[in-house]
Formats: sequence, C-alpha cells, structure tokens
Amino acid sequence: MTDPVPVDPTVPAPPAAPQDVPEAPPATLWDRMRDDPQYAPEHLALEAVRRLGPEAAQWVARERAARPGVPAEELADQAVRRFVNRARLSGAVSGAAGLPGAVIDIGVLAWTQARLVLHVAAAYGVDPTHRDRATDLLVLQKVHKVAESARLALGVAAGRERAGALFGLAGERPLGRVMLQLGVRLAQMAGVRAAKRIVAKVVPGAAIVLGTWANSSATKDLADRARALYRGGPEHLPQQRRP
Repeated sequence: MTDPVPVDPTVPAPPAAPQDVPEAPPATLWDRMRDDPQYAPEHLALEAVRRLGPEAAQWVARERAARPGVPAEELADQAVRRFVNRARLSGAVSGAAGLPGAVIDIGVLAWTQARLVLHVAAAYGVDPTHRDRATDLLVLQKVHKVAESARLALGVAAGRERAGALFGLAGERPLGRVMLQLGVRLAQMAGVRAAKRIVAKVVPGAAIVLGTWANSSATKDLADRARALYRGGPEHLPQQRRP
C-alpha cells in the first residue's frame, strides 16, 4: 500500500476513496518531487519500480496460479482495462480546485499510468522490478526520447534523492513557481497538456469536459506503446541482457 498524500496546504490530501478510485503517489514521493520539480518524472519512475514493481509481479503470479496457461495477451488486456478505467477517475481524486488540485490530479494520473506499464510488463514475462523499467517508463511516457538520456537523468535524480535525504534540496523558491513547474513536468509524463489540465481545475465545469476524455486517451495510447515494447518478452529488450 502507498502512503497517504501529505497534509500540506500546498498539496492538499485527497479524501478517502473507494477501492476503484486510483491511489495517489506516496507522501514521501510528493515531498521529493516538490523539493526537486525539475526531476519529478524521474523520481516518480524510480519510486514506481520500487513500490509498484513487486505489486505487478505478485499480481501476475496470482493470475497464473489461478489460471494456468492463461495467455499473456489476456493478462495484458486485463491490466489495460483495469488501469484505463482508473485513469478516467483520476481527474477528480483530490477534490481540490486551483493549481494544487491540478498538480495532485496529474500526479495521480502519472502514478496510475506507471502502474499500468509495470503490470503490462509483468503480463508479458518482463520483470517489473528490474531497474530498467524506470528507463522504460520515461521513454514510453515520452519524457525522454531515448533510453540513454533517460538512464542519465535517472542517475542524476537518484543522486539528488540521496543528497536530499542528507541535506535537503528545497530552497527559498516561490511556492507558486515550484507547483507550476511540478505540474508541467508531471503533465508531460502523463501525456496531457499542462495548460489545459490546469484550466480544467480552475474553470468550473471544464474538468468534466477535459478530465475523463484526456486521461483515458493518454492512457490508452501509453498502453499501446507498452504492449508493443513488451509483447516479445524479455529477450527482445537488449537492456535486460546487460551484465
């Protein structure tokens, strides 16, 4: 289970939700992303593999134990349906208006999409806990165009994560600017246009028009890319064969 979103006036916590409502990223991740918004997608990808990779591996093991011989395509279909449906709901998770609410909703969507990708990987027999899944996430979600630049950025983010734990990364920066940068970076990762997403939270009624459709469309596109990448299994992933 993930930690609750921190009780913080800049990032308000969403109310308790039923099981079918997508979970928010853990509180420690929100803190890390807010302190280092430039590398928010990389922090999210690293934390997703750490937290959600084992969940995906356990899910596929349970499904295969319950249904021996179940085709990988059927498992992938199941994962895609589940998380596309959750993505549709993620536009109204926070219940908060304005920029903080927009940032939460985008973060929830990006987290749900990461969960989808890792479950699709597991369905096709690709290890969802492998460190290269974080690289895959950043390339599939078009944060980086190629794996090499994604790996480099992940290395920087991991170093900043360790440094932040020791010294703290947050400086005296205007809060509104930090939240805007965080929102833009997460929107890039989630495949939605940041400006539209923020307007959807600020303008009454706009979220109804933009939220569900935009989340569903972006997540379906991501699912197609993930299936194309993982369908051949681990032997078709050269980075998986590195010593």
